[in-house]
Amino acid sequence: MSIPDVEFYTPLFSPWSGFGDFPAFYGRAASNTLVSPDRCYILYSLSRQALSLRGEFWECGVYKGGTAAMLSEIIARLGPETSRSIHRLRLFDTFGGMPDTNPERDIHVKGEFADTSMEQVQNLIGHNGFVSYHQGFIPQTFKGLERSQIALAHVDVDVYQSVLDCCQFIFPRLTPGGFMVFDDYGFPSCPGARAAVDEYFQATGTYPLVLPTGQALVFKGCTESL
Repeated sequence: MSIPDVEFYTPLFSPWSGFGDFPAFYGRAASNTLVSPDRCYILYSLSRQALSLRGEFWECGVYKGGTAAMLSEIIARLGPETSRSIHRLRLFDTFGGMPDTNPERDIHVKGEFADTSMEQVQNLIGHNGFVSYHQGFIPQTFKGLERSQIALAHVDVDVYQSVLDCCQFIFPRLTPGGFMVFDDYGFPSCPGARAAVDEYFQATGTYPLVLPTGQALVFKGCTESL
């Protein structure tokens, strides 16, 4: 017998290389993100699953807005009729570069990734009726959102304290069945990100799934309490 979609086996099935409707969504991200196609495909897959849950989509660490644009397109095009009200997309970033970092845990330094702005990201994303921008430093930008329910959180903030702050605020507010995906968990340039994830989840009974893409994934089990 012949192998279906054999052209996408390189040597294993690799749908991020152009399979299905992924290229249309990845095209919204490609020129404005440092996130590679295989990592974007993980985010694409998780966001499609999260559309079946109640809760907002959060992205912490937006930079130039590529993955945020992809998420907004998925919500707008693939979500149910009520998706834009249920799945509000909240974007958290300084939109002006990296905050203070910890030289004992982090390689990145203050001021990196400053070649962006909130206006630039807003112009890229559109869909402004269901997209909220939270400019400033985490966790201060979480203030007032304590009653939030979150279906999907994409955490791409690179450094120890910001990742830990995201874990502490977001995970207790995940909808049962919801996801947190940490973009830079496995990257040698982000040792603080891995340290923060491991430190936080060691005490929760939740074990991060480390992916060969460099990402790590956690989900809220349906029996866990908020």
